[in-house]
Parts: sequence; structure tokens; C-alpha cells
Amino acid sequence: MKKVAVNEKKKSKELGTIVLCAGGSGGHIFPAEALATKLLEQGLKVVLLTDKRGKAFEANDKIQVVRVNGEAFTGRSVFGKVFALLLLGLGTIQSFFVLRRLKPLAVVGFGGFASIPGGMGAYLARIPLIIHEQNAVLGRANRLLAKKARLVITSFKKTSKVPRGIKTSYVGMPVRQQIAKKAGAPYPKLGTKGKINILVIGGSQGARILSDVVPTAIGLLPEDIQKKLEICQQCRKEDLERVKKAYKGTEAKVTLANFFDDIPDKMAKAHLIISRSGASSMAEIFAIGRPAILVPFKYAADDHQSANALALKEKGGGWLMNENGFTPAALAERLESLFENTDVLKNAASCALIKDTPKIADSLVKTVLDVARERKGK
Repeated sequence: MKKVAVNEKKKSKELGTIVLCAGGSGGHIFPAEALATKLLEQGLKVVLLTDKRGKAFEANDKIQVVRVNGEAFTGRSVFGKVFALLLLGLGTIQSFFVLRRLKPLAVVGFGGFASIPGGMGAYLARIPLIIHEQNAVLGRANRLLAKKARLVITSFKKTSKVPRGIKTSYVGMPVRQQIAKKAGAPYPKLGTKGKINILVIGGSQGARILSDVVPTAIGLLPEDIQKKLEICQQCRKEDLERVKKAYKGTEAKVTLANFFDDIPDKMAKAHLIISRSGASSMAEIFAIGRPAILVPFKYAADDHQSANALALKEKGGGWLMNENGFTPAALAERLESLFENTDVLKNAASCALIKDTPKIADSLVKTVLDVARERKGK
């Protein structure tokens, strides 16, 4: 066993190191984790460079985590913004010296303010910088770094706010291994008298409006439809009790939780998903291929969740309902029309599916290594 470990170490050293810069929400962390897993499989060493608040990859202890200073400056007072900029500057200096020591083949940034120090450090250290954008709108941190990057990789074919003259490549959004294993799962049988499984997921910021609207909308449906429904809904802890009470007057079978640890299974079993349209949720919907009613978070930067949702709508895989129009009556009307003609759901599931999703992580590895090889002249 020791001999194998030594050989693996040597192999990693020979092949080189890739540094990933990510932090914050799952939209940034999940694709970085998917790339890290594939890089490790190929024998490369992987280092995660993040800020003090950034989460490390929980599933992999083979990845070295280096933390530097960094802070978001949006939504702060003038003094707060100045302080945040000073921390980002300090984090950039720290990143520069970390990268000079590691000598990575390339640095890959996944957006969010946690990626700025590492991205700027890579530029100063003259190490190839690659940007991965998870949303249909290039994020603010990625816009800042785009002109310093060798390549911007997009998750959507149409990505707005990309600066002119920037080299881009559409590769897609890699998903976690748990999701990849369920990719393209057959759509569950849906007869006129059978059960209808609904999965409601909203994330930490956006679950409240779903908690307010969905139970009331279910109560407005005809009883014969309610009796067919099996609903799994994610709620914030503070909303669980009131959501439970709201469902009491309905005929639906309901499971509520603050967190589901088997989301891939629940998505595969779902006939319909009601969700926000953040990057990670969208990638998982595309990977498994499920119809969705999407309610974009209206305070998302640059309204990127609406752009994400529009991509699914244009594919014919779902329906977009803006927050202002997301009322119990409007949702109930939408649900009743879908459940009365289940062929629409089946067709939408087929349209939502992106068949090559499990291959996206491999394509991302190839793209990253191609940029690294250009630098080495190989």
C-alpha cells in the first residue's frame, strides 16, 4: 500500500498542479468539485484557493485547501466597501506568493468574490487563468477577471455581459457525481390515475416565497388532483411549522425538510420540479431531464436567474414565473393545466435533458489542460 501511495505522489508531481478558485454558494463550489474529482483521477494535484468564509470540498481530503483574505464589497457602506477592497488587495498579494510557490500549470476561477484574489494573483504571477461561468450572465467577479484570462468557459450557449474581444468556449456546467449517476434517468410513468411526484427546492435565500405560495396553490386544486400528489418540499427551518399547517387542509401526501440529502434520487423520481433557477439547480435539471416551473430570485445579481430560466423555457423544458406573478391562483391554474394533460410534462422532460452532461467534466478537464499545454508549448 505504501508503494502505491508513493507512486501516486510522484505521478502527481510529474503531471503538475491545477489551482481552483471558488467559494460561496453551491453554484460555484459544485462545478469546481466536479472538475477537481476528474483532475485527481488523471493524476494531477489539485489545490483549492478560497477566502476564509469559503467552504472546502467535503467529499475529498486529497485536495489541499489554502485560505486567503477576501470580502464581497457589494451591498456595503462606503467604509465597508473600502475595507473589502483592502482585504481583496491583501488576498491578491497572498495568492501571488502562494502561486509562485505552487507553480501550477493553470488557475481556474469559478466566480464569486472568493475567486478574485486567486485570479488576480495568477495574472500577476503570469500563470494561465481560466474562468468558468455557471450562469447565463457573466458574473461581476468574472467580468473583472475576464480580460486577464486566457479563456472564459461558459455553461450556456448564450451568455451575456461577456466583454468584447474575450475568447470564450461553450463547455457546459459539470455536476456532482451523485447527480451524474442519475443523468438521463427515465421519466417516471405517469398515468391518468397514478401518483404525481412534485419536488420543491428553493435554496437558502429563495425558499420563503415557495413556502408562502406552493401550499396555498395546492389547496386550490380540485380534490381529485390533490389526492394524486406526493410532494417533497425544502423549507427554511423557521418556515417548517407554518408550511406544515398550510398543507393540513389538503389531500396531498407531503414530506417537508430543511435539507434533503438524497436530492438526486428525489429529482429522478419527480414528475415536476418547482424551483429557483440558480446555476446548480439548473445544471441538475438539465442533467436528469425533468420539467420545471422556475421562479427566478428577483434580487439575483444582474437578474441572472431569469436568464437561466429563460434557457430552459426556450428549450421547451419548463415554465418561467416571475415573483410578481407567482401567486397561489396563478400557480394552481398552471398546475391544473399540466396535470390534466400529462403528455405536456413528458415532452418537457425530454426537452429539458442535456444528454452529454456526464461528459462535461471530462470536456472541462481537456479544455483546462489544453490551455496549460499552450503555455508549456507542448
